[in-house]
Amino acid sequence: MSTREASGADEPVIEGLNDLIAPMRAGEKPKAEWRIGTEHEKLVYKRIVNGGDRHAPSYDEPCGIRDLLLNLREFGWEPIEENGHVIAMKGGDGTVSLEPAGQLELSGAPLETLHETCNETGRHLAQVKEIGEKCGVGYLGLGMWPDKTREELPVMPKGRYKIMMNHMPKVGNLGLDMMLRTCTIQVNLDYSSETDMVKKFRVGLALQPLATALFANSPFTESKPNGYLSYRSHIWSDTDPHRTGMLPFVFEDGFGYERWAEYMLDVPMYFVFRDGKYIDAAGLSFRDFIDGKLSVLPGERPTASDWWDHLSTAFPEVRLKSFLEMRGADGGPWSRICALPALWVGLLYDQDALDAAWDLVKDWSMEEREALRNGAPKLGLQAAIPGGGTMQDLGREVLDIAHRGLAARARLNVSGDNETGYLETLDEIVSTGKVPAERLLDAYYGEWDEDVSQVYRHSF
Repeated sequence: MSTREASGADEPVIEGLNDLIAPMRAGEKPKAEWRIGTEHEKLVYKRIVNGGDRHAPSYDEPCGIRDLLLNLREFGWEPIEENGHVIAMKGGDGTVSLEPAGQLELSGAPLETLHETCNETGRHLAQVKEIGEKCGVGYLGLGMWPDKTREELPVMPKGRYKIMMNHMPKVGNLGLDMMLRTCTIQVNLDYSSETDMVKKFRVGLALQPLATALFANSPFTESKPNGYLSYRSHIWSDTDPHRTGMLPFVFEDGFGYERWAEYMLDVPMYFVFRDGKYIDAAGLSFRDFIDGKLSVLPGERPTASDWWDHLSTAFPEVRLKSFLEMRGADGGPWSRICALPALWVGLLYDQDALDAAWDLVKDWSMEEREALRNGAPKLGLQAAIPGGGTMQDLGREVLDIAHRGLAARARLNVSGDNETGYLETLDEIVSTGKVPAERLLDAYYGEWDEDVSQVYRHSF
């Protein structure tokens, strides 16, 4: 989730549609300047050493989340504060921030190749592991806490989280689970024009259920199987219908920047950031804000920073800001953090691959897309696809396209290898038809003897 450092109150106010679509237009880049931004979250727990009990550490306990963040200074990271609390660290590899219950997120820097992306991920994990060894802290690469209740989890001192947690139960049953108990991997990608954005958005949205299946990694809730392979993905179906979902309008004629801005104007607000603090505006209308009629800031009108904040409060399967965000994957270990950007870069950053991927999905109806979205969290690669067959069959075709796309990019590392090797973990998943969650369930019913705590032996 984005980390704000300054108020936008002194900026020019938004005057109309051109200002609303300005962030999207500003995102247009020639192909040579396209970059890859990878974000991933991990669960943090106290290891069973020196009296640890695998609890999720609070913000301010010794070797808690604050100390983990501050210890990153030894690697050159610098703190970002909100109301006297360190809420993130910034450095050459992007930003390390805290999620609502202390999940740690790396929002990586925009990088040119997948080799750089995977190196960045490796550096980050090495750093937090080193700090974790000193602090008796470990990390889980899963899509959801396998054993913790909401009540067992801490809440981090970040203003926007308090507002969101107050609002979530009013609009859905699982929003607090989304905030407190889940982790994801996300990829941010560029586009060259509005037309290019539209095609990438449509391919990304249509194939997001495949990513959900391939990366499904959250089969346990409170120490028992929950009946899903990606419960994290299921949670989004009952979080807030005003800001989630498969967005039928994206596939309609005329979709573009203006239509996205109209959608975002209809997404209820959460907050406004002023003078270093978050003002509760949950459920209010950004349209009223533009007209100077926002009840919590009467007479005041929004700035570009307010609009940027608001763009970060919709949570569909693909999101547009000044780049496209692919949002369908559960959290996982190092190899899958590298595999997700490989999948989407292979599909979206080569024109022949993008065209081939669109040909696969362009004739699907909205009902078929929704059925795939609903089937993937529970059935994984065995979910039925439009026209017959299963998600496993679709996965073979999509990975073949992604391989061709990455080979065509021909971005080589120092050993002369292209980027296709980062797809190997997905090739293996599709070949066997068994997603990560199914392997966890096999272990649970087998060698773990139905003891979920064994998952702590298989962290990053």
